[in-house]
Amino acid sequence: MPDRINKTPASVPGPFYVDETCIDCDICRNAAPQFFRRNEDSGYSYVYRQPTTAEEVALADEARNGCPTESIGDDGAA
Repeated sequence: MPDRINKTPASVPGPFYVDETCIDCDICRNAAPQFFRRNEDSGYSYVYRQPTTAEEVALADEARNGCPTESIGDDGAA
């Protein structure tokens, strides 16, 4: 279960976020590279752009659903 309080520091504000349980598996970055990037220094993913359209939300949700550690959260509100 993702924890907003422990989100990765690079994640931009908004409903989608990545928490500190990220294992840097690359699944989210492959599924939705327009929203997720890798922190090269610390080795974790973060949300660098929030989705804005229904199609973009669907892509971000695909990444969230594929996360093996359930590190991606969606609070559902901007």
